Amino acid sequence: MAKPSRPVFQDVTTDQRATATPGGIDRGRRDARGALRIWLAVLFVMVVAIIAVGGATRLTDSGLSITEWAPVTGAIPPMNAADWQSEFDAYRASPQYELMNEGMSLSQFQSIYWWEWGHRQLGRTIGLVWFLGFAFFAATRRVPAGWTSRLLTIGVLVGLQGAIGWWMVSSGLEAGQVTVASYRLATHLGLAFGILGLIAWYILRLGRREAELLQARRAGERRLFGGATGLMHLMMLQILLGALVAGIDAGRAFPTWPSMNGDFFPANAFYVPDGGATWRAFFENPGLVQFIHRMAGYLLAALAVVVVLRARRSPHPATRAAGWMMLAMVALQIVLGIVTALTAAHLHVALSHQFGAVLLWVLILRLRFLARYPYGTSIRGTR
Repeated sequence: MAKPSRPVFQDVTTDQRATATPGGIDRGRRDARGALRIWLAVLFVMVVAIIAVGGATRLTDSGLSITEWAPVTGAIPPMNAADWQSEFDAYRASPQYELMNEGMSLSQFQSIYWWEWGHRQLGRTIGLVWFLGFAFFAATRRVPAGWTSRLLTIGVLVGLQGAIGWWMVSSGLEAGQVTVASYRLATHLGLAFGILGLIAWYILRLGRREAELLQARRAGERRLFGGATGLMHLMMLQILLGALVAGIDAGRAFPTWPSMNGDFFPANAFYVPDGGATWRAFFENPGLVQFIHRMAGYLLAALAVVVVLRARRSPHPATRAAGWMMLAMVALQIVLGIVTALTAAHLHVALSHQFGAVLLWVLILRLRFLARYPYGTSIRGTR
């Protein structure tokens, strides 16, 4: 008589049957994933804060008030009158003071100093929070499989951002300069949004078990994911354009809408002050840079509508809701952009516009995530 075939899950060394345990891929990892999300959420909030403080630092012309890069000793601000005088003397030797702020009092200097010091201090704190968190999770072996390199990447980018920050500031300390180079400002802001987006994506991923993500990806909506990816890239371009606008004060040059001082296309759009190559006008002419920023905003809105029309056909309620939330934020961001132009980049309005960019960036990433990893939907259409 033939021996019966061995069941698939039977142990090869015994006659006992083995059983598959659901969620085995995440066994022992759930607590770590929750703690990692909290740590990353703290970093996320801090990066949002430093973007806001950086915007205020730029709009108040405070970014050049500290003329040296001292990552460690610079954490201690001036503690007495002699220290303040030393910092003030260093600033008075800078081109910005000589060409723009000559005659500034010590109290006026202190007001711009604190903006820049606060901005740098936030950067130091972000680096410290990342280091302590990463060291703790690594030492206690609580990092889920495959996540060490991802978390390490965040730390490397944060360190790189500090170096780029000084690279940016140093451009404003060169002879004849009163502001930082707009190209370097765009690089600095673009990387900040890149770090923010990476943290947000990791928080979303850690919010669901690996087994659930693997299953959800099979139900992913490829065309919607592609549309959201294109929208993400266009949004990053718009962020960089916004940085160029801020870097050359283009936001204050045309306080009208929908026209630009009565014209659809700004006059002297290809003029370059020092007679440089015409292509530089696309990055340095206030009228042309603001025109491109406006047109990119309209294009972003049009693409957002296309993406949402695709999202509304999704069988998953959470994905459809994410699309509508993103589109609502696009509309609000356009309104904030218009008001920013009409008020010649008033401090509070301009900061609201920048914060709106943060919200829109995150909502686009969330829609993209749900297009790749949709929540399972029951027969009744609920999660």
